[in-house]
Amino acid sequence: MSDLSSLTAGRLVAGYSNGDFSPIEATRAALEQAEKVQPHVNAFVRIDGDDALAQARESAERWSRGEPQGPLDGVPVTVKDILLLRGKPTLRGSWSSSTDGPWEEDAPSVARMRDAGAVFIGKTTTPEFGWKGVTDSPRHGITRNPYDTSRTAGGSSGGGSAAVALGAGPLTLGTDAGGSVRIPAAFCGIFALKPTYGRVPIYPASAFGTLAHVGPMTRDAADTALLMDVISQPDARDWSQLAPPHGSFREAVKKGVRGMRVAYSPDFGGRVEVDPAVAAGVRRSVERLEELGAHVEETDPGFEDPIEAFHSLWFAGAARVTQYFTDEQREKMDPALREIAEDGASRSALDYLAAVDVRMALGKRMGVFHEKYDVLVTPTTPGTAFGAGLEVPEGSSYRRWTEWTPFTYPFNMTQQPAASLPCGLDGDGLPMGVQIVAARHRDDLVLRASHALYEAGAADVPAPALAGSA
Repeated sequence: MSDLSSLTAGRLVAGYSNGDFSPIEATRAALEQAEKVQPHVNAFVRIDGDDALAQARESAERWSRGEPQGPLDGVPVTVKDILLLRGKPTLRGSWSSSTDGPWEEDAPSVARMRDAGAVFIGKTTTPEFGWKGVTDSPRHGITRNPYDTSRTAGGSSGGGSAAVALGAGPLTLGTDAGGSVRIPAAFCGIFALKPTYGRVPIYPASAFGTLAHVGPMTRDAADTALLMDVISQPDARDWSQLAPPHGSFREAVKKGVRGMRVAYSPDFGGRVEVDPAVAAGVRRSVERLEELGAHVEETDPGFEDPIEAFHSLWFAGAARVTQYFTDEQREKMDPALREIAEDGASRSALDYLAAVDVRMALGKRMGVFHEKYDVLVTPTTPGTAFGAGLEVPEGSSYRRWTEWTPFTYPFNMTQQPAASLPCGLDGDGLPMGVQIVAARHRDDLVLRASHALYEAGAADVPAPALAGSA
């Protein structure tokens, strides 16, 4: 990986300020990486080189005058092709989406990045409507893992995770309604945060309702804090947004973990079978937190698997997003998406409200749990990346992606902030992820604990060999 394409957003901005290099050079480096790795991993649905370089030249001019537009001025970024990007089609991985314009709006988070001077280099792949925990779609094909292209990058924000891991921009925006930034972050060795619901405004509203969060995917927790300071600002189009945060996330991450109360649940009370290498990696992360001054207790939140309630909510969303499809459009859908949409359409309003009851009870349990513990630490996923193009690991008895993601989707139901960061490589050289969860509105605690692990060197993993390939 070239030097500039390997730098974090924070280091790029510092370099621009010092005159070490320009946004034009950094953008060219990111574009070169994007073009180089695209044939191998299929991270992008579009790469906009000319537009990106035009934006970079404008940024360079601002920096030359000492008048940067904002904290991301000149930083190359990408956007998941679920989120609106002004002037570009948003296809959502589906043949049902038209390329016809005019595409006049940015999503709120995209608009805030544009206001801050970010340079948009492209849109990244997603499964159809972001419906599953891996990234492949009938329209755009399979997205592959940067560490082993025979494996999945995870999903549904798999394109963004592969792009960041491979140096095609240090920042990307993803969406997460059941693990969709955390799963690919774990599989691709990067950092991702699912913020508290409402912390980052969303528009248009997701068909999956208040399960769906917008979140950053970056190379480390400091870059996510930087991006959160930008995208957490209000947008009148989202009636469910929270008030602006008090203080800066960039300042909050510096406070460390001394005295922090950490609950460590290695397997949800024995309910989840975790790969031994992943379990060992998560334990090492917890031990490092303890060495840094946190108070660690091995315990469990004690809830039963809410998978059936999640399915009622999730499948209803799938039914809603495809409700008005023609027979021809349904024929072109991902067959498994068509299957869950039909399931969702067959469920009643009472089924949905029963699932809401489960969700509320789970939220109460976690709220009480966090009166005693600042953060909960678990694996992000029980295992590492499996075969590309599959919804579930080969050889498993699973039917749906939710069966191998028991650590992620419960915290979409509760709307809590949750992050994934690397905790080493397994015996096959594949990244493993550790998840850190906090109470609603305490995104700062998640970022503090994550940043402490990065600062201690506990979250470092080697870059994928593909990043430096010819």
